[in-house]
This record gives sequence, structure tokens and C-alpha cells, in this order.
Amino acid sequence: MAEPDSAGERGSAPAEFILVGLLLTALTLAVLQFGLAMYARNIVQDAAVEAAFHAALADTSDAEAEHRAHEVVTAALGHDTIEWALVTRMSMNGVDMVKVDLGATYPLVGFFGISAGSVVTAHAPVESAG
Repeated sequence: MAEPDSAGERGSAPAEFILVGLLLTALTLAVLQFGLAMYARNIVQDAAVEAAFHAALADTSDAEAEHRAHEVVTAALGHDTIEWALVTRMSMNGVDMVKVDLGATYPLVGFFGISAGSVVTAHAPVESAG
């Protein structure tokens, strides 16, 4: 009975370990980056809602609402990712509304990514005096 030749198998374990380790590291980093992107998008969505409700107050301007959105994002992420903001006053089914659209950087590598790659919208009813 011939014994299997293990000379051809020498050194394959370290090579396999490196290949599998690189694959698992890349997969882990991809999952973490996806989590960061979803977190950043949720922060921008919350900022849009906050800005919409702020703009709906009777004594505030659209510029103050936009500034509020920038404040919320900066406080949560440490820097501002909002590229543009659009505050629109409109009527929906007879109710005066404020619509806030925010375009933010969608992070692909760290916080660097597609400029205005994430666009979110929020609505709020306008406060009426009396």
C-alpha cells in the first residue's frame, strides 16, 4: 500500500489561512461600511424631520430650519454631510405643509463617497396661530 505524498501539501495551510483571512476581513469591513452608510442615512432622515417640524413653527424661517438640519447632522456624525437643502411650503389636501428635502453624501469608504447620493424627504403640518 502506497502512502500519500504529503510533500505537495506542505505550505498550503499558511496560504489558505491568508486567503481566507483576507476574504473574511474584506467581508467584515464591507458589513461595517454598510452599517455606517445606513447610520448616516438615518441621521440625515432624522435631520430632515427635525428641520421640517422646525420650519413648521409659526415664528421660524426656512433658513433657520436648514441651519437646524445642519446642526443635527454635525452633532451626530461629527461633521456635516448635507450637500443641499430645499424647504418648500405647500398645501396637501387643504392642509398647509412644509416639505424638506436634504441631499447628503452617501459614504462608500469611511465618510467619503457619492456627493448627494442620498436624498431624503420629510413633511410637517404648518403651525397656525389662533
